[in-house]
Amino acid sequence: MDERVGTLLLRLARQAIETAFTKRELDLSQYKADKLLAERLGVFVTLTKEGELRGCIGFVKGELPLYEGVVHAARAAAFDDPRFPSLDPEELGGIRIEVSVLSLPEPLKVKKPDEYLEKVRVGRDGLIIRKGFYSGLLLPQVPVEYGWSVETYLEHLCLKAGLERKAWKEKGVAIEAFQAEIFSEK
Repeated sequence: MDERVGTLLLRLARQAIETAFTKRELDLSQYKADKLLAERLGVFVTLTKEGELRGCIGFVKGELPLYEGVVHAARAAAFDDPRFPSLDPEELGGIRIEVSVLSLPEPLKVKKPDEYLEKVRVGRDGLIIRKGFYSGLLLPQVPVEYGWSVETYLEHLCLKAGLERKAWKEKGVAIEAFQAEIFSEK
């Protein structure tokens, strides 16, 4: 994907939130016509306010065309992220939007858990952990923003899933990696 696509995705995410406030219908015609935007890809929309997280929701797998996924993720990040109150219209001008387009997650195959420390690359890999009914996901930009090592990244992934910090070392844990193309408003 290129900057043109990134600009379109960011504009679409902002329009999705704006039209939710105004109850105007969102015109998707220009997005439907773009072949790249019609691909079924995973996508997350992250909202920040003054450098702090304000909402982040997305879809790991592309069950919808990318443009539709962006609309749903943007509105969910603004109004349905359970960690935050719904966005107020007055806040919208101070919100910075980031769109992450995901590759398909692939299992990280290891013989012993310590091998994850060599396989995972901070800044390249987003991670998903699953154990029983628990799961958690962190986008690849998160450990970079916090300056985490691979081990700290794995520990925070566990915490995000509601698991113990060292659960990534336990039997029955599955970890998948994905990459993301990240587009941010300036």
